[in-house]
Amino acid sequence: MSGTSSRLLTLLSLLQARRDWPGAALADRLQVSSRTVRRDVDRLRGLGYPVHAVKGPDGGYRLDAGSELPPLLFDDDQAVALAVALRVAAASGVGIEEAAARALATVRQVMPARLRHRIDAVQVAAAPSRSGGRALDPAVLLALSAAIRAREVLRFDHRPERPGDEGGEQAGPDVPPRRVEPHATVTWAGRWYLVGWDLDRDDWRIFRADRIAPRTPTGPRFAPRPLPGGDVASFVRGRFRGAVDGDAWPCSGVVELGLPAAEVAAFAHDGVVEALGPDRCRLTLGAWSWTGLAAAVVRFDCDIRVVGPVQLGEAFSTLSRRAAAAGGAHLGQVACSPLPTG
Repeated sequence: MSGTSSRLLTLLSLLQARRDWPGAALADRLQVSSRTVRRDVDRLRGLGYPVHAVKGPDGGYRLDAGSELPPLLFDDDQAVALAVALRVAAASGVGIEEAAARALATVRQVMPARLRHRIDAVQVAAAPSRSGGRALDPAVLLALSAAIRAREVLRFDHRPERPGDEGGEQAGPDVPPRRVEPHATVTWAGRWYLVGWDLDRDDWRIFRADRIAPRTPTGPRFAPRPLPGGDVASFVRGRFRGAVDGDAWPCSGVVELGLPAAEVAAFAHDGVVEALGPDRCRLTLGAWSWTGLAAAVVRFDCDIRVVGPVQLGEAFSTLSRRAAAAGGAHLGQVACSPLPTG
């Protein structure tokens, strides 16, 4: 019986992984006869799975979506993956935390002890966004995903985070909706974003999903445009870095620091650290501006030698003048402060 149950799990996984399966291919993957495959398919049907026979020269099977949720069968790895995904969803900030937590409790309850120990070891905490913001309505995420899948133009109001923000436009009868060909939804630094082609601005744009208020109905269908670089993650990373092309930082420089490489590497993020000795290293780092890059290097609080380029050296001079001016203004303010009276 255990062999049959294990084979049913494998058969169900195969049917879920691909739309159509020839009967001979399933028999070969399961290392059983075609007759056994037919019996196993009948068992799945008896459990409520809508497995349909596909006509053709080779024949085959297809798992369709049913009107009711049948009993779910998972192997150990699938069960653990599902539980971990639910735990992550409970900390996603999409507004489904309670539902995900209840689903996780339901799945955990029917798991054998050996699997409960594995998923209990995974703990995920939701870190609040440093700049706050609205919680994302799950209905908005579903609406965005539906338009992406259907390739339909999205019409929506892009609300400001707070009155006066430049990042959005106050919704109203006199404010036309944004018209965007949606490409993908992504997460970045704990927030959800929509990547799409803005039809009115004739450019690729990134929108905060929690600021989107979809309008109905959606617009006409469209032919997808190629995303610059082809990779959504690289495109979003590059835009937030201020890159002009690709996802490379617009400003990159090399410095030598009077610190061990191991101490610098722990805080270098995506920088490259090379050891030059026990107490010295070379750091290649990028930033959105030369002054920003100089400021990022100064935080290591050690002796610094600029290797290049010349723009980085000039940025250090600019930063030094600003720091000296700020320090002088502070000292002057203290010197001129009136003495407290008795």
